[in-house]
Amino acid sequence: MATFCYLVGDESSKTCALIDPAFDIKRILGNVEKGGYEATHIINTHCHADHTAGNASVKAATGAKLLIHELDAGRLNKLMNRVFSKLLGGKASPEPDILLKDGDVINIGETALKVIHTPGHSIGSICLYTDKNIFTGDTLFVGAVGRTDLAGGSARQLLQSIREKIYTLPGSTTVWPGHDYGRFPNSTIEREKETNSFTLGKV
Repeated sequence: MATFCYLVGDESSKTCALIDPAFDIKRILGNVEKGGYEATHIINTHCHADHTAGNASVKAATGAKLLIHELDAGRLNKLMNRVFSKLLGGKASPEPDILLKDGDVINIGETALKVIHTPGHSIGSICLYTDKNIFTGDTLFVGAVGRTDLAGGSARQLLQSIREKIYTLPGSTTVWPGHDYGRFPNSTIEREKETNSFTLGKV
């Protein structure tokens, strides 16, 4: 599925968050160990199985708390999500420990991740902003945007989320997307505003 999992590590406490751990769990946990971190948080940008299929394995291995937006929490263990998780080689997700909402701040040691609610791909999609970096899940890709034809999706909401909540951040902010579609692994807000054809024109 070419899903990106991001490790956000705090050097002062040697704790870290894992954003959307779905596949290659041994590799992910190996990188946690290699960096000398303790994984304390699992954060899902949204509820879809290709971003959550590894929740159970990571939580069992680390005891990390699972966080997701309150509007997507109830969809984590819907039948189709459980089925797709297993088809993708993962497991059904455990229940979340913490429900997020817009504006929340997740503290990883001295590193703060701000929750930005960006509905459109799903009703509870979020982006995570810290120190001129934004993790956009399936809201904004490099040169593309997330699909809106699944349950809870809305093209109008997606474009509003991108334009009003992401594109208002500093142009030099690095965009770290949830998938790689063969363009570049990351971008900047300035570049996406100028070149992303999906976000140009009227809502």
